[in-house]
Amino acid sequence: MAKKSGVGKFVKRLLVLLLVLLVAGTVLFAAFQDKIERWEYPIEYSEYVTYYADKYDLDPLMLYAFIRTESNFNPKADSDAGARGLMQITEVTFDWIKTKIAPTEDLTFEDLYDPETNIRFGSYFVSYCLLRYQDDLATAAAAYHSGWGTVDGLLSQAEYSADGKTLDHYPYPQMRLYVKKITSSYQRYQEIYTAS
Repeated sequence: MAKKSGVGKFVKRLLVLLLVLLVAGTVLFAAFQDKIERWEYPIEYSEYVTYYADKYDLDPLMLYAFIRTESNFNPKADSDAGARGLMQITEVTFDWIKTKIAPTEDLTFEDLYDPETNIRFGSYFVSYCLLRYQDDLATAAAAYHSGWGTVDGLLSQAEYSADGKTLDHYPYPQMRLYVKKITSSYQRYQEIYTAS
């Protein structure tokens, strides 16, 4: 009988210890949750993001969502499609944006590795996509990812767009995943940084 009583006491102590550890872990997690969230959703290059967000009438948190999704804040990032820098801009897109915002400047595709240049060009492109697609972030993100030609083609098909102005459905898995990443990331940025 004494043996059973000893086992019972050990089990009770073990349960108490586990409960204490669980409570301590919960308190510790709560204390560091904000730091963890800000680590997962960082705000970097804020001087450039803030400036160009203001210049192109954008929410800076939206730009952070694009940068996080595109390069995870790596200014030297390169994609398989040949896109460069923080906001992953291709050479064709760079050349087009340059005609709009920097026609006389001595900039080359190589300059997209510079954070300020990349954010400047990427911010303009995001603002242009939003303007073109009625400020609908999801449709603008689809265009940023896949190009206007692709998005415009989908808008002309009733199964993808009820109004012909914004997309309701995304037939391509990569486009669908990209749009979800942008919209989810933007939502998390808003929750983390506007709540504080």
